[in-house]
Amino acid sequence: MTGPNFETFLSAFKSLQDAGKSFVAVTLVKHVGSAPQEVGAKALISLDGLEFGTVGGGKVENAAIKEAQRMIREDHKNHFVDWNLQKDIGMTCGGVVSFFFELHEAKNPFHIAVFGAGHISQEFVRLLTTLDCHVTCYDQRQEWIDRLPRSSKLTTMCTDDLAGQVAKIPNNAYVTIMTMGHGTDLPVLTEVMKTRERFSYVGNVGSDQKRKRLDADLKNAGIADEDLKKFYCPMGEPFGNNTPVEIAFSIVAQVLKTRDQILNSN
Repeated sequence: MTGPNFETFLSAFKSLQDAGKSFVAVTLVKHVGSAPQEVGAKALISLDGLEFGTVGGGKVENAAIKEAQRMIREDHKNHFVDWNLQKDIGMTCGGVVSFFFELHEAKNPFHIAVFGAGHISQEFVRLLTTLDCHVTCYDQRQEWIDRLPRSSKLTTMCTDDLAGQVAKIPNNAYVTIMTMGHGTDLPVLTEVMKTRERFSYVGNVGSDQKRKRLDADLKNAGIADEDLKKFYCPMGEPFGNNTPVEIAFSIVAQVLKTRDQILNSN
């Protein structure tokens, strides 16, 4: 890859680094027989999916995305793969493709996932973008996402499948849940608690009464009693009033307190 295309690749590469994302650069290094792209084709892939470029599209690219995301989550080792397009990928064309997967881990692994872009989240995200961290905010409502501050530290996603995004959150992230209400909080919290050990912090906005309801619903969903103690609700340190900005300050304080406790214990 040379010329303007390489400059575009470098620009996308730097943007991902500036955003604090871990990502994989995938390069087609060899092919035997027919192949959907030329040698040297590149793609940049994060836990959010294909960020830049292409290594062939369709089934082969989908396989590359899955392998890159597995690499980010699990083994973190640069490696080559050789795939037979018929046997391994399920394509009708013949041939063998060889890819090199190169991981670029986020310089700052302090990642905060925010489910919900409502009033508290607006203040919370604004505060977080002043810190050395990366934030991803999910909501079903584009109009609320559009109100969030613009920042290279912030990634937003408008989706109706909030719970489905949990699997994409990187290990050791800090997960905060503040959606439209109990009906949208619970599916996300349930998915998070199924793999609670992956996360450094889990919190859900709410009152003591909401905590009781969440505990009962999580227990009905199969979450063990001992795991019910492993998330915050009410979320935030016990100070301030009930205005969105002061609630946001209290949550930031609790997240930072947890982060420092983890750092000091290592």
